[in-house]
Amino acid sequence: MTVVFQSGFTSHPAAGSSATGVLDHGTQETEGLSYQSCTWCGTAMYHKLLCPVCAGSELRTERSAGAGTVLRSTVVHRNTPSARNVSLIEMAEGFVVRGRVTGPPAGVHTGDRVRLITAKDPVRGEPVFQLTDDTHRSWH
Repeated sequence: MTVVFQSGFTSHPAAGSSATGVLDHGTQETEGLSYQSCTWCGTAMYHKLLCPVCAGSELRTERSAGAGTVLRSTVVHRNTPSARNVSLIEMAEGFVVRGRVTGPPAGVHTGDRVRLITAKDPVRGEPVFQLTDDTHRSWH
């Protein structure tokens, strides 16, 4: 039996097992964001041990295309030298991830379209996104 321990974005095989097919940290940053999809019900999720819908444990790792939409964005001033945003991004594949959008923190709004820049920021370890040119806002 092969046991794989997962820590953050890197998978480490147990002693004596093969690392074939296991993605390393460097690969993920250049190729995009990885997520899981349940083999039973097809639910997409971000870094879970069990499917939140059917509680299935058979999850396969897939790659996100990197496109998403901002669900929520908050400007944070605490524990940081300057203001930054913390956003919830719904990816095109259907899962939600917490990350940061580059640019002025107050310039990120619900409904903005974003594209992944890096899967793991070297300082905070979170995905980083940038606004895309096709962001359409409705001003009410």
